[in-house]
Amino acid sequence: MMAGYPGHWWIAGGWAIEAFTGVPRPHGDLDLSIPRTELPLFRRYLAGRIDLWAADQETLRILLPGDIGEDDLPDSCENVWARDGGGNPWEYDTILMSTSLISTGADIWVYKRDPRVRRPIDEILWSRDKINYLRPEIQLLHKARGLRTKDQRDFDVALPLLSVQDQRWLRDALALTVPGHPWIDRL
Repeated sequence: MMAGYPGHWWIAGGWAIEAFTGVPRPHGDLDLSIPRTELPLFRRYLAGRIDLWAADQETLRILLPGDIGEDDLPDSCENVWARDGGGNPWEYDTILMSTSLISTGADIWVYKRDPRVRRPIDEILWSRDKINYLRPEIQLLHKARGLRTKDQRDFDVALPLLSVQDQRWLRDALALTVPGHPWIDRL
């Protein structure tokens, strides 16, 4: 679906952790991610092939071809679901990542739950076989708040593979955003 897409995109969620660790687990969908600012480009690219729906606080709204701007979605909408037709199951959950441009023109990723946590966009991704993935420490930060069984399992399999620097970054980000989180002591 993304072959030839001219913007930034990467795999996030459990698939990003699985790609990093090599440890398989069941998945309900594939989590793509794009910068929120690129939503109009993403929509034009998929027009006529894939139906896109804004998934916002337990409501779904189809994104019609005429609705192009990123401002067509409220800030609370962080996901766009995709499928190739109205009667088909959901295939993709596209996560809209917040980014901002700094004075040098570089894109900066901004953590959706706390804007104090940020990194250059090129530092939040890693690549294998020409596919970009969200770095495991960034993905684990996103998973930490929910602390579902699968999130704990992802943490357990990724932790031994994280560098000391990445463990330190995740520990500091958790201490700032989720003080007292049980992963902090393990990091």
